[in-house]
Amino acid sequence: MLAFTLNGEPAEGAPPEGASLLHLLRGSLGLSGPRFGCGEEQCGACMVLLDGRTAYACTLPAEAAAGRGVTTVEGLGTPEAPHPLQAAFLAEQAGQCGFCLSGILISAAALLQANPDPDEAAIRAALEPHLCRCGSHNRILRAVQRAASMMRAAP
Repeated sequence: MLAFTLNGEPAEGAPPEGASLLHLLRGSLGLSGPRFGCGEEQCGACMVLLDGRTAYACTLPAEAAAGRGVTTVEGLGTPEAPHPLQAAFLAEQAGQCGFCLSGILISAAALLQANPDPDEAAIRAALEPHLCRCGSHNRILRAVQRAASMMRAAP
């Protein structure tokens, strides 16, 4: 049995041998935020935070999460109390199909934790690993800038 912290709560799972963290999260733990896109760390749809740092859940062995903290997009906020990034993405209408957004939100959250006032170049660099085919890039950049501003203004 694999024990770790998932979105701030204790979690356990029994992944099959060789299973990825993404397989565990989407399988027996029932999360739908991290997505399987390419399976090769090329699209970012599977991105999670592992002890606060971005990680590709599609290639990360599930065992790597043992005793560690994993945060998915479900752990950022709730519909009643969205994370500032989630609120900003809604306000900017920064997604179309939404397939890539959970990974983008995770990477943006890691960026804002490390750099509360990023310039556009820093945002672009943080989001570089993500593939979005909808063409929402400008709205995504505005949403991250908006969220950064909201977070700096919060008490």
